[in-house]
Amino acid sequence: PDHADSNYRMTREALLDHVRIPAANVHRMQGEIDPSQAANAYEYELRAFFGTAQPRFDLVMLGMGDDGHTASLFPGTAALDEEIRAVTANYVDKLHTWRITLTQTAINHAAAITFLVAGESKAVILREVINGPYQPEIYPSQLIDPVEGQLIWLVDDAAAALL
Repeated sequence: PDHADSNYRMTREALLDHVRIPAANVHRMQGEIDPSQAANAYEYELRAFFGTAQPRFDLVMLGMGDDGHTASLFPGTAALDEEIRAVTANYVDKLHTWRITLTQTAINHAAAITFLVAGESKAVILREVINGPYQPEIYPSQLIDPVEGQLIWLVDDAAAALL
């Protein structure tokens, strides 16, 4: 939970340490254990908490990497094809490591999904994701398309320069 690459650590330091959210409402992926076990445990925890076959988050907050990835849905990885599970372990070759991620299915069932995209380095990829051809195996952020929710893009001027 304290690793430099931990999204939980980043979220805890930037948000959770500064607001009153009951500990029972914080559901952390256990990135420090075996990836498959962590994915299974997190999926079980979500299904138990939500009491439904498909979890429905009120809000999923996402970023977008310079390569068009979001969550830990990276270009060319197996997790892009997962349509049943809510959580999966995903080997990311370019990082030489396993990541645990919500799947497109889980994300797309949220009531609201926000992308926060900032910086000049994101301008080209943002243009491709939004205005380019649909190629989610190259631009995984294109997989995000809410089933019955809202999709909100929060983009600064530098990232939006080519739109």
